[in-house]
Amino acid sequence: MTAWMVRTGHGPSHPNSGRRRTDVPRVPGVLVGTVALLTLACGVGVAHATDDVAHGGHGADGAHGAPAAGSPAQDPSGGGGPSRGDGAVTAGGSSWMRAAGVFSPPGSFVPSDALTYDTRLVPAGARIEVTQFTDPSGTRVGARLRGLVPGRAYGMHVHTSPCGADPAAAGPHYQHRPEPTADPANEVWLDFRTDEDGDGRAEALHGWDFREGGARSVIIHDRQGGAGERAACFTVPFGPAGKV
Repeated sequence: MTAWMVRTGHGPSHPNSGRRRTDVPRVPGVLVGTVALLTLACGVGVAHATDDVAHGGHGADGAHGAPAAGSPAQDPSGGGGPSRGDGAVTAGGSSWMRAAGVFSPPGSFVPSDALTYDTRLVPAGARIEVTQFTDPSGTRVGARLRGLVPGRAYGMHVHTSPCGADPAAAGPHYQHRPEPTADPANEVWLDFRTDEDGDGRAEALHGWDFREGGARSVIIHDRQGGAGERAACFTVPFGPAGKV
């Protein structure tokens, strides 16, 4: 079994695509803030495709079936639209999935699949995108984040259950084989460090696949490594090849 974890400090900026800007003249500041929060919180979408459907070849970083650099699929801005529907298309035993969300505290006026439990570390309005590409050779999970604390190290892992108002709702780390200790070769670790703008990204590669229904979220921790306080959570529909 072979596993790699790739950490990078930052990624290119990705403007919010596919959304028209609306200027609202002379509106009280409270209303402007409310409109902004609604716009951010509604920007949650999930898109699914396969390597054949999405691009049919190698991505810009050389990974087969990966979306090209700068494409909307790599923009953690919620550009997929406000819908929360899930869909999947598979071909040739390969699958590609993307989920994007905007963090808000539990109990916010507009519900979100991305929850922040510590707004000092993961501010409301910060954005996340998670992708999964699976083929017969294994699984690649990538993450991009925007709007976090600049120049800070974060831990992040795939967990077993969906997010909830209680940080513990996401359950333990997903493990390929049950083990008593945390291990990046047996789990999906996505530790990262943000750049001067508060943006970060990470990627993990494994020679194995997820069990159906076994991996349902990512947790952002306050420090890197196998443990740490849970600062935020994002529910993600991970799945095995042909099931995402």
